[in-house]
Amino acid sequence: MKFFVNFLSAFRIFASFAIIGTLMSGMYMTTLILFTLAAISDFLDGYLARKYDVCTNIGTVLDSVADKFLVINAFVLLCIMMPVWFIVIPIILMISRDLYVSGLREFMGTQKMEPAHARTRFSFGKIKAAMQMISIIAFLALFALGASVGAASNGKFILYAIYALPNIGIFALWFALAASIVSAVTYTRDFVQKLNKKRK
Repeated sequence: MKFFVNFLSAFRIFASFAIIGTLMSGMYMTTLILFTLAAISDFLDGYLARKYDVCTNIGTVLDSVADKFLVINAFVLLCIMMPVWFIVIPIILMISRDLYVSGLREFMGTQKMEPAHARTRFSFGKIKAAMQMISIIAFLALFALGASVGAASNGKFILYAIYALPNIGIFALWFALAASIVSAVTYTRDFVQKLNKKRK
């Protein structure tokens, strides 16, 4: 089981770079399928690791790296495909937030301080990650369905989906930004509290 859990993380790393080639080549449906499978594997490997108690330091690092590669690569691609302010700005802010939190964690590690961990199943960090995945999948589905409109004889379902998906993607993107800001504030507060306690 430990091998399978680490394999899922490795698959996400592979998918995070494979979607660059598929999306840039116009293979929108392939990109959507790859990313969706990778997003499912993100939930699955965490669930299996906890259920079968196969959490390891290497697995935790691999999981974190895979998540960052997958989301950041997809976000950069979205900025290229849709260079509008209401998509680019939240993406830049969320990438900046991740770099900031990673810096905090690294510093806390050098000071032998335990970084904050999510204590509940629905922490803001997890909400952020879920909304990011939903947003990216919505936009990738938009590309895939948009490319198939002609072949599908402009079916009503596809046309309705094409109108709905951008709104879903934008809403989820800004929701993810709000959750990421709250999560960053929580990390900062935890950092300041532990730093003050260490100085005492």
